[in-house]
Amino acid sequence: MSWREAVRTDPTDWLLEPSDPSVRFWALKDIEGREASDPEVEESQDELMGSGPVKAILSAQHADGYWVRPDDMYLPKYRASTHSLLILAELGAKRTPRIECAIEHMYKFQRDSGHFLTNLPKTDRGRASTVTDGCCLDGNILYYLNHFGYLDDPRTRRLLDFLVADHSKVAGGWRCRAYPIDPNAVFPVNCYMGAMKPLRALAAIPEEKRPLEVRAVIEGEVEKILDNRIYLYRRNPDGSRKEKAGWKRFGFPLFYQSDVLEVLDTLTRLGVRNERMQGSIDLVLAAQQKDGRWFLKNTFNGKMWVDIEEKHRPSKWITLRALRVLKRYYGD
Repeated sequence: MSWREAVRTDPTDWLLEPSDPSVRFWALKDIEGREASDPEVEESQDELMGSGPVKAILSAQHADGYWVRPDDMYLPKYRASTHSLLILAELGAKRTPRIECAIEHMYKFQRDSGHFLTNLPKTDRGRASTVTDGCCLDGNILYYLNHFGYLDDPRTRRLLDFLVADHSKVAGGWRCRAYPIDPNAVFPVNCYMGAMKPLRALAAIPEEKRPLEVRAVIEGEVEKILDNRIYLYRRNPDGSRKEKAGWKRFGFPLFYQSDVLEVLDTLTRLGVRNERMQGSIDLVLAAQQKDGRWFLKNTFNGKMWVDIEEKHRPSKWITLRALRVLKRYYGD
């Protein structure tokens, strides 16, 4: 069965409309299979740089490259520097002098280990910090550094090396002092949701540029996710599995959160097609409306520099992600 046979109606034409050049940019690449050098892809990326969301975020940027505060790249949530760069990458923004200025400011928060902390280090001792939690933060940073063409920068390689070294070889995942609130209520030992961010970033690295140790981390994390059937990682008092209901409400953007659709997007990008994914695939198919579209069910609107779509309304972003997953899973 092809992906077009799996869906109720093919909404690709809706995604390719010029009204949202960011969605059009990704749909041309990921649904239509166009190359980055394709004239229509290049044109859509040029157009998205002048779109409302991109302009709103960039207009809030300080001349020195940061958003809101120069000494804190994380607060206020969803408007500070790291959140702004993440959204810009997800919108498909190009590398520009303003983006480069922002990236250089972000690197100031990197510690000697390669890890990023949210506050600007003031001393050599601060830069030598050995704190190792915050995998969601590091994963999102790696994601947008790669998107904006910084994968081969030595500072990015240090971040990549840190993520590999800090990965738990026995339990899987990465440690986080905020997880779990109740260790008896979950199966994974380390932060399950946070681990989705490094894995997404690693999946976005071209396969030929993934060292063997990175491939080993990916393999371990994929197996852990499949073992938990993606969103069945919570534990009932009797020891049985319990779903994380919030993961069934699809959203965009997600920041440090995750959902079934994002995890499937990562797995299928890695070429994973496994029967333990089928329950989640069926969940995605069941959420499609008769007109072929998916709804936005989770949003940070009102907290970001600009609202993105409307909650409980047809969403081009959720539809894009769903089609991308189904195309990879079922094939043409």
